[in-house]
Amino acid sequence: MPELPEVETTFRAISDFKGKIIKSSKVNNPNLRWKVDSNFESIVKDVRIEDIERRAKYIIFSFKKYSMLLHLGMSGSLRISDKSDNYFKKHDHVELIFNNKKITYNDPRRFGSIHLTEKLDAHFLIKNLGIEPLDKKFDAVYLNNICKNSKTSIKSLIMNQKNVVGIGNIYASESLYMAKINPLRSANNIELSECKTLVKNIKDVLKRAIKVGGTTLKDFYSADGSAGYFKFKLKVYGRENEKCFGCNEKISKVVQNQRATYYCKSCQS
Repeated sequence: MPELPEVETTFRAISDFKGKIIKSSKVNNPNLRWKVDSNFESIVKDVRIEDIERRAKYIIFSFKKYSMLLHLGMSGSLRISDKSDNYFKKHDHVELIFNNKKITYNDPRRFGSIHLTEKLDAHFLIKNLGIEPLDKKFDAVYLNNICKNSKTSIKSLIMNQKNVVGIGNIYASESLYMAKINPLRSANNIELSECKTLVKNIKDVLKRAIKVGGTTLKDFYSADGSAGYFKFKLKVYGRENEKCFGCNEKISKVVQNQRATYYCKSCQS
């Protein structure tokens, strides 16, 4: 599933379309997690992209009146191609057509979504989102204040989008390993000093992943067609029963909230 680094990589790949005019749009299949608006093609026509930004795992296209909120879901991706390119891939749901180029949204599993809204900040997918992990406001004090009042596991806490956005399963496991914190520990048992170490490693892991284009585990590719290479740097995720790089103990795997968690019982306490 695309996480923050993959979405950031995709956002950067399409950032040059800021200021460009979408001449027309085409909805090939509206059936995503929520159906694409029935009036999408009539609204997204001859509109200038005033801005493109990322918020959490969403890519937001701002027009004069509307905002288009795009979520890649579990298997979604954007593809940039020439306008004259007639190549059609299965699961190409929506096309944004410019003078010479087009952006195609492809989503095999259809867990992604595209919404149009006139009030972005009040949209149900946006209004309750927490702080950005790379923001300066996300620091040890902020994290510690949340941890104090929570009995959930520290991994679940940092993956909760109401606390901090964009830290998905892969990067949560990696960050906790680098911080030497057991992902099963109750958040209210995490000390301020540990919060400082964890925040630092969350930022470092995300920045390194963004720098190399995200993580390609199955089929993630950026909009410009490049693969993510962070998988070659993973320390624990997907390495069950392989030796820990720090102590040679075998990496363990458990299931938390229906998600796989990888950690070293020896290094992470």
